[in-house]
Formats: sequence, C-alpha cells, structure tokens
Amino acid sequence: MAESEADTPSTPIEFESKYFEFDGVRLPPFCRGKMEEIANFSLRSSDIWIVTYPKSGTSLLQEVVYLVSQGADPDEIGLMNIDEQLPVLEYPQPGLDIIQELTSPRLIKSHLPYRFLPTAMHNGEAKVIYMARNPKDLVVSYYQFHRSLRTMSYRGTFQEFCRRFMNDKLGYGSWFEHVQEFWEHRMDSNVLFLKYEDMYKDLGTLVEQLARFLGVSCDKAQLEGMVESCNQLIEQCCNSEALSICRGRVGLWKDVFTVSMNDKFDAVYRQKMGKSDLTFDFCL
Repeated sequence: MAESEADTPSTPIEFESKYFEFDGVRLPPFCRGKMEEIANFSLRSSDIWIVTYPKSGTSLLQEVVYLVSQGADPDEIGLMNIDEQLPVLEYPQPGLDIIQELTSPRLIKSHLPYRFLPTAMHNGEAKVIYMARNPKDLVVSYYQFHRSLRTMSYRGTFQEFCRRFMNDKLGYGSWFEHVQEFWEHRMDSNVLFLKYEDMYKDLGTLVEQLARFLGVSCDKAQLEGMVESCNQLIEQCCNSEALSICRGRVGLWKDVFTVSMNDKFDAVYRQKMGKSDLTFDFCL
C-alpha cells in the first residue's frame, strides 16, 4: 500500500501541517512507517479495544469501560491517570512493542479507520467497542481542540475548519467513511457499536449493553450501581474545570453553527450518508 506526504495548509497560512497519507487517507505524521506493523499486531481474546474518530467521546467512554470491566470506583478513576491504563495503538508513546507486552486483559485505544486496524480484529479476535458522535458536535469539539493545542497552531475560523472536515481534510481522514465502515460491521460478534448521545439519553441501556458485551455478570442491583457510578463519571467530566469550554456537551453545535453553515453541512451530510441507515439525533 502506497505511502506519501500531503501538505495540507489551512487558512490562514500559519496553520501548516504535514499529514501522512496512507491509501488515500490522511493520518497523523507519527503513523508513518508503522502501518504494516499495526496490521500485523497480535491480538488476544481478552483484549478490549476502544475505537473512535477523534473527539467522539473517547475520554468519557474509556472511563465508563474501565469502570464496567474492572469494577472500579468512580472516585478512584478520577484520581488515576487513566490514559496510562489505555494506551493509543498508533501514538508514539508508549509504542507498539510496549503495548504488545502489556499484561492481560489489555485495554487499547485507536482512532484508525476499520480497514487499518490489526487484521486479526477483522477475523473476529478481541472485543471492539466503537463509539460514534453527532458530527456537528464533533466538528465543534475538534475545532476547539485544535485551537487549544499550541502544537497545532490553528488560527483559522470555525467556518474554514468545518469546510476542511466536510472535505475530509483532517487527520484520520473522512468522518463519514470512518463511522460507516464500522456501522457495516456492527453485527460482527466482536464489535459493539455505540453512540455518544446515548450516554445522556439512555445510560442504563448503554451500560447494560457494555456489561453483556464484555461478559460482566451482574444482577439488577449491581447493574443499577454501575449505572449510578457511570452517571457520576459523566457529571464529573462535564463539571470539570479543565473542560470549561465543555467540548463534551451534547448540542454544542447549536451555539456555533450559523443557518448558512448548517444548510451547507446538511447538504454534505445527505450526500455522503444518504445510502446509510445510520442516523444521529441532532435535536438533543
């Protein structure tokens, strides 16, 4: 599979980033040179994977998954560096070699599209939890994330950033393809497809789905306890001073999109998602 570099300057000119292009998909530069190793990465039946397009609620989902799978206390999770417990496969740190040697059960994250994940996963090995988020909220959160990171140096307008998103010009490629690829595999025995908004709409059902998928046996009282603990995690996340701009809020887009932008986004959404039966609730 061909590899190339793609210069993708945004507007204004100071935001210039070299994405690593692999099989027509723009990936972060740290993915360069390791895609074959990722494809051949060995899985274990006890592995739990969390896969998302960036800014789809990964941080919150990993805490909920950790709580459900490990029986952890929400206050304990709040004190620990949970990112160290759930490394990202393609990130430079800690690296593929270290992740490969982690003790079981391994909890691993990735933002890579389905087609680039380890081949063994396509063959039904390991458990994979995929979470998708309303793309309008996602693009606002992704924009705020780019603005907050000095290393990204993004100083363009939200309109310009949203145009890049609609034209598949951001890291990890097209959101539209990313979610649809996993949606097509939602019936695979090793895949659980979730929506971010369901954490707020129907947390009880989501936690029950997670517990059943992960093989966590619990009675009604234990399930209710897990739901209450997960609800506590969500409240802690939303009330965190570190998230004062509240990138995780549902309905975030309504404060940012203009009528014109919304019309353009809807047109692109219909064009790219028109053949899919995957839907999102934009009314929350």
